[in-house]
Amino acid sequence: MTISFYGATGTVTGSKYLFDDGTAETLIDCGLFQGFKQIRQRNWQPLPFSIKSLAQVVLTHAHIDHTGYLPLLVKHGYDKRVYCTKATRDLCEIMLPDAAHLQEEEARYANKHGYSRNKPALPLFTIDDAERALRLLEPVEFGETIRLSKRATASIQPSGHILGAGMIAIEAGGKRVLFSGDLGRMDDPLMKPPTRVDHADALVLESTYGNRLHPDVDPEAELGRHILPVLGRNGIVVIPAFAVGRAQTLLLLLARLKAKGKLGSVPIFLNSPMAVDATRIYQTYRTLHRMTPEECSAACHVATFVNSVEQSKDVNARKGPMIIIAASGMATGGRVLHHLKAFAPDPNNLVLFSGFQAGGTRGATMMAGAETIRIHGVDIPLRAKVANLEALSAHADYNEILAWLGGFERPPTRTYLTHGEPEAADQLRQHIERRYGWDCYVPDYRETVDV
Repeated sequence: MTISFYGATGTVTGSKYLFDDGTAETLIDCGLFQGFKQIRQRNWQPLPFSIKSLAQVVLTHAHIDHTGYLPLLVKHGYDKRVYCTKATRDLCEIMLPDAAHLQEEEARYANKHGYSRNKPALPLFTIDDAERALRLLEPVEFGETIRLSKRATASIQPSGHILGAGMIAIEAGGKRVLFSGDLGRMDDPLMKPPTRVDHADALVLESTYGNRLHPDVDPEAELGRHILPVLGRNGIVVIPAFAVGRAQTLLLLLARLKAKGKLGSVPIFLNSPMAVDATRIYQTYRTLHRMTPEECSAACHVATFVNSVEQSKDVNARKGPMIIIAASGMATGGRVLHHLKAFAPDPNNLVLFSGFQAGGTRGATMMAGAETIRIHGVDIPLRAKVANLEALSAHADYNEILAWLGGFERPPTRTYLTHGEPEAADQLRQHIERRYGWDCYVPDYRETVDV
């Protein structure tokens, strides 16, 4: 049995792991590469494995760096089952068409304004590709047995990252191979903690925060500390946020601040149709998260939902104070770019990121202190203050990962560290080796290992 690493090696994006049990090949996750251009270009390159040999795909969760290549897989001829949880299926139904829409819109915008080097600029995939991919999704319950081959089965257990997110355990040849997916946090304000696991013979473990600790602060207090001074001087707070997970956490925290009278009548806008739809899905799956029905209702009513492009333009024409939550979380695309063009040049305003910024993204550039940001081929002055909500990460830090690993009754034969920048993966390797003495390894892109 082998695992081949075709993504999320040396980077936090593009998750793709090919598991070969000796009789059938299963792709674990099918994510899009994001960040540095040389990494993103992999999305345009031929796949390093045969689509015809794939028996099925199994998804850990709905985020685009784990699912966004599915439309391309279908575009290139894949037509078999894609297993995922029901909530992941529902989220993919809004996220994949939205990702395709962004691809088409950016290509049209580039062609209209002539800033692309490609003539004409083309989308990576289309809405039609996304819709065909959605027809292949096969939803399963947490814990339900998935038959991968005559030799192997799989099941998905909650990982606590976002709604429907799970870790995938494969039983084959008398061994258990566990893919952690993205591990959530023990005390997340929105999601329940990841499922405890007692053993795995081989473990593929995420390392996004393998070299960092989250601050021991109340996320509600941290949010208030950043935004209240800006609102007090009639400034505008722009919060780039992932439409699934982060946007809902922010709405929950803002609802709590508003209930305590700290926000007054300051208008709050959620400018992401996808985030609006995702928020409604969180209402459907109330047993999978921590929010009570009352908290769900408050979070859904604290903001004005912006749906149309015209409404989005109206928000840009408003004066402060106000709060705008818009996708994408790393400012790589979407409506948040238009808000940054409008409000980033004003030193009275605040751009408040709400989580990890992958290397090469516009968000990482802004966090590094850039004086200008390039949007739609134009350099925009960045005079607004830039900050990050450290307490809102949906990924476990290295102490939380170590605590989760402490539930293992015996160590894996080998632990493979993926989904992290090189320093983060190597630091987590050292932490695990020092704490538990486990054999850890950081694989390279396109490397194949024996299980």
